Amino acid sequence: MEGILPLFKPAGLTSHDCVFRLRKILKTKKVGHTGTLDPDVTGVLPICIGKATKVAEYITEAGKAYEGEVTIGFSTTTEDASGEIVAQKPVNRIIQREEILQVFQSITGEIEQTPPMFSAVKVGGVRLYELARKGIEVERPTRKVTIYSIELLDDRSEFIGETLTFRFRVSCSKGTYIRTLAVMIGEMLSYPAHMSYLQRVQSASYSLEDCLTFEEIERHMEEGTISSVLRPLETALSDLPKLLINDKVAEKVKNGALLQMPEHLSTSNGPIVTETADGLALAIYSRHPSKPDLLKPVKVLRNDLD
Repeated sequence: MEGILPLFKPAGLTSHDCVFRLRKILKTKKVGHTGTLDPDVTGVLPICIGKATKVAEYITEAGKAYEGEVTIGFSTTTEDASGEIVAQKPVNRIIQREEILQVFQSITGEIEQTPPMFSAVKVGGVRLYELARKGIEVERPTRKVTIYSIELLDDRSEFIGETLTFRFRVSCSKGTYIRTLAVMIGEMLSYPAHMSYLQRVQSASYSLEDCLTFEEIERHMEEGTISSVLRPLETALSDLPKLLINDKVAEKVKNGALLQMPEHLSTSNGPIVTETADGLALAIYSRHPSKPDLLKPVKVLRNDLD
């Protein structure tokens, strides 16, 4: 079994829980997820199976899109609805739609974020949430992330109430904390805030429309049609530059040979996919560190064409 299974992750499960359950359903051990989603978050979680586990990192590195909800009026320990209230300030004025849109505009582009204490980031080899559960707070490294776009999913012109909510859709780079983004939005409106709902609607090239539930996957296994819903591992590499190779070069690639840097890819510093005429990805290459006119293999994806 080989391919990428776009899973609809339900609430209440960690990404690892999903992998554990799928190993049982699919009756295979070679199953891996493509980046953690908090238990409360639902939505797109591409799962890599068999040889496709080799390309998981390229899905993880790709952009994501989410639909979330900000609640203004109080903040929590976890920056989402599962935490305890730490600050409260009733909204005592009308917030105009234009104010929210201006905030969205100001956080579009490259921004800095500090990961929340309740997160999987490691500091000194220990995950932050493990420290947070013990009541220990430590200094966290600030990271740069990119907000490609953010739009308001609410047609109101005025927002009124001691606590008020609105939904948004954001496209962003890997590593963006939407919880922290919700807190930032509140701060820029001069109120404590938290993220009260979140769903991932896209990960790399996979969207909600592509996803299957656990029940649908179980049915496909029972009916023997699981291969019909597995996406080729090549779909994980769709955004990477391609180097078309013939059969003779393909044999060398499968053995990890160095390749000449082609002129049309000479400006590329990232990963490059070597693929056959029929679209099979054989390996990932990158520029040689000391010989810029050569490409060196990063990982061989297929040692044979079976």
